[in-house]
Amino acid sequence: MRDELFSLIYKYNLRPNRDLGQNFLIVPDIIERNVERAEISEKDTVLEIGPGLGVLTRELAERAGKVYAIEKDRRIIEILRKEYDWPNVELIEGDALKVEWPDFDKMVSNLPYQISSPVTFKLLRHDFERAVLIYQLEFAERMVAKPGDKNYSRLSLMVQAKANVELVERIGKGAFWPRPKVDSAVVVIEPKPKDERIELDENLVRALFQHRRSTVASALKKSAHMLGIDKRKLKAMKDVLNSVPHAERRVFQLSPGDVKEIETYLAKEGIIGAPSR
Repeated sequence: MRDELFSLIYKYNLRPNRDLGQNFLIVPDIIERNVERAEISEKDTVLEIGPGLGVLTRELAERAGKVYAIEKDRRIIEILRKEYDWPNVELIEGDALKVEWPDFDKMVSNLPYQISSPVTFKLLRHDFERAVLIYQLEFAERMVAKPGDKNYSRLSLMVQAKANVELVERIGKGAFWPRPKVDSAVVVIEPKPKDERIELDENLVRALFQHRRSTVASALKKSAHMLGIDKRKLKAMKDVLNSVPHAERRVFQLSPGDVKEIETYLAKEGIIGAPSR
């Protein structure tokens, strides 16, 4: 596989575009493990973001009924169309953050690191069964961090409100060409049952985590402007904010359920809009 990849690179004099985060995975075992983790069958429709030179795409195509691969780089699209004839693969040229995603059951991708966050949140707005994704290690560690952990963040909370996430493998820099500056990791994402998912007010979460080490009451006061509360109103609302659920706990200790309690209270007091269900 590695020889095949470099053969294509030399054939087309391809220089990876660092602005697009192009780091090609060159270790077959990792690709095989990720395909296995996705538990793909011919009944599945799989989405891949950033197919690169098609090494993972080929493995997906051999198992899935249908594969959609979204690629922004026109050079890559042209190479894939010239080199491969996959009857069950549809290449979509465009920005994965802007194009409409087709319906899919599984997602398997080596994501460009700079779009990891928006792609993940876009993924969580879709119905799917499982995703097996490669992220920058630090990002992956934040995704799976638990309340109170040093890496627990807005990302951790928003992802875990809707999905179960597990970091299943760490990957060294040498598994990619060109070598990235950081290590990577594989994360498996499975949506929670619909009755267990928690819809949160993103503005409230952002306001709280602007001051993640502050108490909830203090963070809300410091970020009051993000909730549409000016200084004049803030004085009148201090007692309300001091009485908010979990007022004296640190923001980074809050679970999604805790934040939902805060949201419900603030909506009842008319500080924010009615909470989503």
